[in-house]
Amino acid sequence: MNANPDRPSEQRPAPAPPTPAAGFAIPQHQPKDGRQGVPVPSRVRVHHLRAMKERGEPLTMLTAYDTVTARIFDEAGIDLLLVGDSIGDNMLGHPSTIPVTVDEMIPAVRAVSRGTTRAMVVADLPFGSYEASPAQAHATAVRMMKEGGAHAVKFEGGAHLAEHVRLLARSGIPVVGHLGFTPQAENMLGGKRVQGRGNEAAETLMSDAMALQDAGAVAVVLEMVPRPVAARATEILAIPTIGIGAGAECDGQVLVWTDMAGMTSWSPRFAPHFGEVGAALYAATREYAAAVRERTFPRPEHSYEE
Repeated sequence: MNANPDRPSEQRPAPAPPTPAAGFAIPQHQPKDGRQGVPVPSRVRVHHLRAMKERGEPLTMLTAYDTVTARIFDEAGIDLLLVGDSIGDNMLGHPSTIPVTVDEMIPAVRAVSRGTTRAMVVADLPFGSYEASPAQAHATAVRMMKEGGAHAVKFEGGAHLAEHVRLLARSGIPVVGHLGFTPQAENMLGGKRVQGRGNEAAETLMSDAMALQDAGAVAVVLEMVPRPVAARATEILAIPTIGIGAGAECDGQVLVWTDMAGMTSWSPRFAPHFGEVGAALYAATREYAAAVRERTFPRPEHSYEE
């Protein structure tokens, strides 16, 4: 963390009660959103995604892995919450997303689903759980929907997975595609590298995006794609594009929440810190530990009498 571990503990006044601006009060969703006067859905659904694209209203998406953060993001107005296999290298201590299993994903999907009232919950299908066949993808997606409570699933790959998308769409399972840098294929791609550079690679990406759309995908994530390529894909697709390191022309943006909130000292160039939550948590923990050691906590008002 950026915090200095040797700095002295500072006494803070008791925090004020949280306010709606702090993101903790349960909002009363009214029939207009204060931005464009358009209806605010009680739950974001597939048809809302296209409607927002048509209005030019950017979609907001963050990852979430537990009920507490999911509830905060939901109340803050995030449209889609992605329970990503990024749980592997952000929460479970894995070096990448590849070791993540379906059995590790489902409790997280269930927790996020229980913490939301408005956001669409999208669950990643982890590596090895869908590639072999449309039937394998269907079986895994059904678990995410039935056991996890997800509203949609996401998996990585282009035209070669069109039949997977088609089967899920026919079964009533919304699919979000993922093109560009696909973390599950990191070993084939030679590491975390920008994808879609050069005419041939760009045309392949466009073809893959169209194949996913034609098969029934409801949106597509574009990760680490050159900005002009992502802009062109956004222009030709009827379904929304959601960018991560793909420029401002995409129909929406997604970030891993720990990057967005400044929970780590390093994050990718496309993920600026919108807060310094990690430093704040570090400071609060130091203060708590000092209060316990100095016996200034708990005070009488924190205890019960007979």
